[in-house]
Amino acid sequence: MAKRMRIPGFLLLLTAICAAAALPARASAAAVEGTDYRVIPSPQPTSSPGKIEVIEFFSYACPHCNDFYPLVSAWAAKLPKDVVFNRVPVGFGREAWVNLARAYYALRASGDFERLDGALFHALHEEHLNLVDVGSLADWVGKSGGHADKFAAAYTSFGVNNDTERADEMVQSYTVDAVPTLAINGRYIVLGDSYTQILANADKVIAMVRANQAAPKATK
Repeated sequence: MAKRMRIPGFLLLLTAICAAAALPARASAAAVEGTDYRVIPSPQPTSSPGKIEVIEFFSYACPHCNDFYPLVSAWAAKLPKDVVFNRVPVGFGREAWVNLARAYYALRASGDFERLDGALFHALHEEHLNLVDVGSLADWVGKSGGHADKFAAAYTSFGVNNDTERADEMVQSYTVDAVPTLAINGRYIVLGDSYTQILANADKVIAMVRANQAAPKATK
């Protein structure tokens, strides 16, 4: 598996690759269970009917997610039209991580997400800012050109609270115990020994799902 954050502690399985590494080519070989992916024990519903859904489970606090961010963002930008890419922030029961999960949804609600999503990774991992609660986060949003008041209001809102709780439930139902993790169509967790291999294997699993959906159904 690629170098990822596991709770408790750190899972260090491979030295980090550079963010400028080349993205993998689209899938050219069949996906292999146990090597390229594992099956989620209980299939999960998706939020995009008619599309193949890819979910990245991540945390702004995770250094490995920070490394993965430019790679997966570039990969997601080139996905075919029949694939939708979503992200789910994890808390893993850590207060600071839960607060950053809330920040993800608050940025979306306040309209500052596109401007500050990557900037929040940078602030935490490159500038080493201590952004761990609504006060410090809202102050940073305002200083970074966002809407501090809207962010603070969203952060404590009923909607963001529900979104954060739902994210925690998804972590459990998808059997996610490390980040970053890619899940595909509510059925498969992507495996790999590097970030680029994870993305290459994701392409394989997407191709497998597409082929299964196109295959004629057996008649009785």
